[in-house]
Amino acid sequence: MMALPNPLGMIENNIQVPKSLQDITRIADNEINPEWLGLTEHDRDVIWKAVKDLYRTGAYPALSICIRRHGEILLNRSIGHAKGNGPGEVGLEKVVATPDTPFCLFSASKAITAMLIHLLEERSQINLMNPVSFYVPEFAAHGKKHITVQQILSHRAGIASFKNINPEVLFNHDEIMQLIYDAEPTDVHGRELAYHALTGGYVLGELVNRITGESIAEFMRKNVQEPMGMRNFNYGAQDDRYPEIATNYLTGFPVVFPVKQFIKRVLGADLATAIELSNDPRFYQQVIPAGNITATAEECSRFFQCLLSGGEHEGKRIFQPVTIERAVREVNATELDRTLLVPMRYSAGMMLGNYPIGLFGPAAPKAYGHIGLTNNFCWADPERMTSVSLLTSGNPVVGTHVLRLVMLLTTISRRCKKVFRQ
Repeated sequence: MMALPNPLGMIENNIQVPKSLQDITRIADNEINPEWLGLTEHDRDVIWKAVKDLYRTGAYPALSICIRRHGEILLNRSIGHAKGNGPGEVGLEKVVATPDTPFCLFSASKAITAMLIHLLEERSQINLMNPVSFYVPEFAAHGKKHITVQQILSHRAGIASFKNINPEVLFNHDEIMQLIYDAEPTDVHGRELAYHALTGGYVLGELVNRITGESIAEFMRKNVQEPMGMRNFNYGAQDDRYPEIATNYLTGFPVVFPVKQFIKRVLGADLATAIELSNDPRFYQQVIPAGNITATAEECSRFFQCLLSGGEHEGKRIFQPVTIERAVREVNATELDRTLLVPMRYSAGMMLGNYPIGLFGPAAPKAYGHIGLTNNFCWADPERMTSVSLLTSGNPVVGTHVLRLVMLLTTISRRCKKVFRQ
């Protein structure tokens, strides 16, 4: 099989892409006729071509996508290798990815964690307007007494990042929580929008534990994973499932100043270290509510379809419709995020789409979901009746993939035309 030359191979840390993708492409058998969903076969082919064009940039050793429309699967496919074909890897066994390959969602986990908190509110077990310290008294230290659960969910709690931590601390839950208790907030009034990459998730996980008496992973298993028939879709992974998870790779252009310092400020570690840790078996033995759910693209699409369907899945009630309405309601209009340094719209737990262009493509202001480490996208669009999950094992920040990624998001939006306006 011949490989296509990469003219930027000396600059980008990408993979060699074979000329033919047939041998590394897998298509699930549950896709249905697109004409039943208001599209044509040509529409699906155009979307799939955009996916293949994105893979051909070499930024993703593995890529998996699932698109539902009106609750039915339009596309459920994968391209590439889950293991053995990363940048610079030679002589390793190559494992072809399939639609059943689980990926780490990274920060896309936040939207799912947020829904568990909203589920507690649905059951009158928590009030989002209450201070976190009402449920976790230790959190009150150093001026954090009045910071609310809502502020945590909407990235306005003033504890956006850890300062100068050893990344290995991620493997010690008690130490992480003590760092959060000891943190001094930069703002306690909710006026400062600053993305909380890791800190907020730990607080939410602790809230679930204090209120229910069980870990957030157990709460997820009982209330979402098992009722929705998910094989994966939980924090981390069991030891026997760890080998199935797609390996993560640092790809794209080299991360240099000032982007390198920016990422370290957001994540608490440089990107190469963060990705190395994400492949460590210990990472999947932890519960990291903001960043280590593992799932397939189909499972993610299934979850967001549940939200789009008013909280029902195959006749089972997972969330009440009003719970979803509260979870996706805009908390702030477009505003500069002081962590990400870009304009963002948030609900209490979700990243929101925008007009004329946003995270989930053009003309999608009602879309809601989340991205993970820049290259995982999971969202629902009520105007198009679509639930989409794009999961990848490459983690470029800047690279030649960007244009193709934008083109894919645009193609999905344009080919899946609006059914109605909300």
